[in-house]
Amino acid sequence: MAPSAEDIRKTVTRYVEAVATGTVDDVLALYAEGATVEDPVGTEARTTEASLREFYGIIEPLTQTGELLTLKIAGNTAAFHFSLVTELGDKKVELAPIDVMTFDDDAKITSMKAVWSQEDMITR
Repeated sequence: MAPSAEDIRKTVTRYVEAVATGTVDDVLALYAEGATVEDPVGTEARTTEASLREFYGIIEPLTQTGELLTLKIAGNTAAFHFSLVTELGDKKVELAPIDVMTFDDDAKITSMKAVWSQEDMITR
């Protein structure tokens, strides 16, 4: 049984919130066991809980806001565009990647690929 579009929508919304203002544990709770993360696309995929914990641990202490801009769902796959603004002293850095995720029957993330590059980071 595939996850419903509504369940996927809830997971994506929680993901954006957790990446912006949550903890590593908040983010990892959304992932299925054995999930993979390629962020950005073209980098080596992270395939273990330890590597995911290290990756998301970098952003946990940052002051950020997140906003889901667009979400498209087909079957067990979602593609979404979101904005993440990070405060760094008197500057703000915005990144608005497009993520593609797949989900298991419980709407947990089984894979995530983030499409963005360094030139997409905007400093204000």
